Amino acid sequence: MQKETEIKLRVSRETLAALREHPLLKKRNKSGWERRELMNQYFDTPERDLAQAKVALRLRKDWDLPKAKLDVKKLDGECWPEQLAELDKKTLKPIFTTDFVRERAEIAWGRGKAKVVIEAALDLGHVVVGKQKEEICELELELREGEPPALLELAAELAATLALMPCDISKAERGYRLYDASSYSLSLPAPQLHAEMPLDDAFAAIMWHLLGSSQRLAEQYRFNGHWRLLQDWVDNLGELRALVGSLGQAAPRQSTSELRSALDALLEDWRPLVQAGDDDEDIRKAAPEQFTEELEDVRWGLFSLNASRWLLARTWTADRNVRGNRQGAAQLTNWLPRLLAEDAVALQLPRYQQQPEDLAEQLPRIERIQAWLHHARQVVDIPELDRLYGELNKLAQLANQPITDESLDARMHQAIAVYQNRAWKTLLRL
Repeated sequence: MQKETEIKLRVSRETLAALREHPLLKKRNKSGWERRELMNQYFDTPERDLAQAKVALRLRKDWDLPKAKLDVKKLDGECWPEQLAELDKKTLKPIFTTDFVRERAEIAWGRGKAKVVIEAALDLGHVVVGKQKEEICELELELREGEPPALLELAAELAATLALMPCDISKAERGYRLYDASSYSLSLPAPQLHAEMPLDDAFAAIMWHLLGSSQRLAEQYRFNGHWRLLQDWVDNLGELRALVGSLGQAAPRQSTSELRSALDALLEDWRPLVQAGDDDEDIRKAAPEQFTEELEDVRWGLFSLNASRWLLARTWTADRNVRGNRQGAAQLTNWLPRLLAEDAVALQLPRYQQQPEDLAEQLPRIERIQAWLHHARQVVDIPELDRLYGELNKLAQLANQPITDESLDARMHQAIAVYQNRAWKTLLRL
């Protein structure tokens, strides 16, 4: 099957109405808005066997069926997945419905010498599980003809003035999340890195992973307000920022300027709040409303879409010098130990054993080391890197704490623990 290229964007009702009349869409709308009601009943077993097998079974109200009920006799070998052959189909039952109105239009324009055709869909309705329901209010953009960058360009142009939140959760996922709150997976598959992978490819893989994870975390925190999710969201942004600043000549500063500025602005607002909220329940309780205000602004959506465009175009590779190209093509197993070694030496841990009050000034360097150890330490043949990663996490946490006699003493002892780590000593000798 051909893989769909699409973007799902969560919006408010006001934004949905504004999109319908948006000058950019009006100018390129070749079909007018076509309205259709879509009412879907999803079925599964109580144990969610179909969902776990990544299979969806639904009845749509506008289908021409003899009876408005599921006929399990129709679920034969022609359509039924082999991995569910032993499933007792009599255990299938209605789980949730997704009932919404879709307004769709064909958006087309010329991009250079190529034609672009995108189907835009404005969806408004509800996911319903028993007495629970969640609003569906989103814009879907699906590429029908043309290159994928055009899809992101259109979304980013719209997001410049309207709050659009990239959100890859499907309507079926929302239904299952209402049915069983634990069913929504926050984790995306880890990037598949290997020792011989070029630095450019490894960097892109990790960045895509972090960006996608940050979007899922934002969606789930918006949904349930669990404090740990906001902490993880900020941590993801911190890792994105650390990685962007770690490539040296492989990513010239001019090519990363806008991305760094956007990340710095988000972290400037949210990192202090999360740090303060760890010890203040009132801050934790107020944070969901503040996050809602963030999502009602254009900043988060525009950052997400522009970061996607930046990654898709590999903007950091443009206009770099010969040495930068050489670094970008270097095998990860050769480049990463050198980066870690250079930062380990520059960190000057013995100094902070004597002056622990100044340790916070080294947080950007510590975070660079942390980010690469988090995602790529398996490609480096140095003993005890797992332990070093844990010790550095403790050091970073202490560097973020307010200065007290107790915290200064803890910083000093933790700096010694890192300095005496076997992997750290190996890095200093490289």
